[in-house]
Amino acid sequence: MSPNNVSKATTAPTSTLTPRPAKRGKSLAEAVVSQFTQRIRDGKLSPGDKLPTESAIMEETGVSRTVVREALSRLQAAGLVETRHGIGTFVLCKPNESQTLIGLTSIDTLQDVIALMELRIGVEVEAAGLAAQRRNYNQIKELEATLTKLRECEKLKTDSTSADFQFHYLIAQATGNKHYTDILNHLGTNLIPKTRIETDRVNHEHEDIFAAIARADAEAARAAMRVHLANSRERFRKLQADMDTLTDTN
Repeated sequence: MSPNNVSKATTAPTSTLTPRPAKRGKSLAEAVVSQFTQRIRDGKLSPGDKLPTESAIMEETGVSRTVVREALSRLQAAGLVETRHGIGTFVLCKPNESQTLIGLTSIDTLQDVIALMELRIGVEVEAAGLAAQRRNYNQIKELEATLTKLRECEKLKTDSTSADFQFHYLIAQATGNKHYTDILNHLGTNLIPKTRIETDRVNHEHEDIFAAIARADAEAARAAMRVHLANSRERFRKLQADMDTLTDTN
């Protein structure tokens, strides 16, 4: 649909969006994604229709703005909607019944976290190398600013999930290959484990990755990312083993 037709787009009435509690094992963002995917599939939202505003979705579903934005990001990454800055978010296509959106699975257990780490090693190691080769000055400054946020979160003992995700997303963005950012968008903040351990060590690993990318050393960037993700995987494997031992003794 051309920009000239934007004013004619049908805006879905927000009153028809019925909030549903997230099912067990399902994140709030997943629940919102499922609602909109189903409405598009059922024809209640057609290609060209404008989605309700973030505020309207928040009011109707009772979730936070962060959750709404993550859900919209996943829908956009899946090619179901597009966001036009200053205008709104519009439906692009109707999903097939067999269409599977990767990244919508909840990461609820340590086994889930470990499996995700294995996937991330396969994807993000090469992304770091490409980022070192292709990054520009502005991207270096954005990564540096995100590192500062991570240090502040560590100092204040506040949640660093958003800043951590942003750090990895910026690296994917610096590759210049949209498929890397698409993968991270699909996964959303599920990418970052909710259980954080050894935050100081993790941030030192982030700094090693940044330093290699900043000096355009592709091999060092790959090595630093591999060390970071492999260490994270091993930290969670150890935590899982400790929990299994505790269970056995009880």
